[in-house]
Amino acid sequence: MISDYFTAKSAFALFAAALVIYYLARRLQEHRSIQQLGGYAPHAGGWLPFNRDLEFWEWVFASCKPGEVVDTAEIRLAATQGKGQNFSRDWQEFLGHGIFATDGEEWAKSRQLLRPQFVKTRVRDLDIFEKHVQQLLLLLDGQGKEVDISELFYGFTLDAATEYLLGRSVDSLGNADSQFAQAFGDVLRTQNIRLRAGPLQHLVPLRNFRKGLRVMDSFIEPFIRDALGELDDKCSKSTGGSTWLHSVAEFTRDRQVIRDQIVNILLAGRDTTAGTLSFLFKELSSHPKVYSKLRQEILEEIGTQKAPTYEDLKTMPYLQHCINETLRIYPVLPFNMRVPLKNTTLPRGGGPDGLSPIGVMKETVVGWSTMSLQRNPARYPAASASFAPVMEFSPERWEKWTPRPWQYIPFNGGPRICIGQQFALTEIGYTVVRIVQRFDRLEKYWGVGDDKVRSEIVLSPAHGVKIGLFSAQSK
Repeated sequence: MISDYFTAKSAFALFAAALVIYYLARRLQEHRSIQQLGGYAPHAGGWLPFNRDLEFWEWVFASCKPGEVVDTAEIRLAATQGKGQNFSRDWQEFLGHGIFATDGEEWAKSRQLLRPQFVKTRVRDLDIFEKHVQQLLLLLDGQGKEVDISELFYGFTLDAATEYLLGRSVDSLGNADSQFAQAFGDVLRTQNIRLRAGPLQHLVPLRNFRKGLRVMDSFIEPFIRDALGELDDKCSKSTGGSTWLHSVAEFTRDRQVIRDQIVNILLAGRDTTAGTLSFLFKELSSHPKVYSKLRQEILEEIGTQKAPTYEDLKTMPYLQHCINETLRIYPVLPFNMRVPLKNTTLPRGGGPDGLSPIGVMKETVVGWSTMSLQRNPARYPAASASFAPVMEFSPERWEKWTPRPWQYIPFNGGPRICIGQQFALTEIGYTVVRIVQRFDRLEKYWGVGDDKVRSEIVLSPAHGVKIGLFSAQSK
């Protein structure tokens, strides 16, 4: 019996020793591989739960020495880069195999499928924006009543996105009890909690999350069924087959593929645009001179009534400067990541001077901060009478200053640059013009403590944007 005890104990000790030896051998092999590829990079631990909030990552990047920061331009040079297996797994239930959650050939097929749907001929069609902007304007009284315009922007962008994609809006602006809008919000909130929970994400309750997914899918499925049925009957032209969904259905008849791509584009089409519009009007309410200058440009170009065309938007430089300045200070994705899909080397970013190469093993998470990059004073001219401090909202800086390559990347860059960039900029510009045409001044109702931001997948004002809008007739 004693011998059995020692035999079991010895077996356990040998097993434990084997595990230790295996672990050390793997680490040694990894060390040698990294040395062969280049050298070591700064490392930010991610094993603690709920450490992936905005403040944590701001601290990580702010605490790096200059030589420890990999130039964002180098991240695009990884031999083959993508989101990685862990990212795809974490987003599987929500995004499926859509463009934002896949890599390699699967990602390439998604991009090839979706890119034609955002060509200029489609972006130039502004009727959908006009319809939902008018619905938005009905909710702004023009008498200076306090309103959280950020909340309205999230409803507006969801309505416009669903109409563009499916041919029918969820009408969240006109229906505060919209089941789809509520479900979409519930799913996003839970997904954000899961991502921040790290290794404890399996403890996050998913009942409302999966209920929200079922509500979303039950809304989307009839549109997919009808679009495929119309193509089968060869009558899509006579039944309005000009929606984004019809165009995608002409390339694939796989319902799950279509569903996944719709949800992926919805995620990008609602929160990113709504967040940018919210920050822009927050800054405009704090800078009345900027608002007056913007309104003057708009009225001189098209007056107070005419709906702008795509060409009109491009001929308003100060409008473009205001949008660019907003995206500079408040990038949609303040932090981002990629993983190499095979062992690779970044040509610089390592060593005490930051000029030595870095070895990066397959599936290693490489993170960077667009926010830190675009707010870094070292990358700008010194503040002067003609160039405002980096953190000051100043559209005028864009009149003479042009960012260097990879200094300004609100829509990312490289192979995975946002395919909906022009669509988003057009929607933002169109919405701004129609609101500014109607109201000749804004009143700021948000105060100290209300200027915080939050990052729940995308950047947004933490406490909304409470302002008042005054029409010319209310003077």
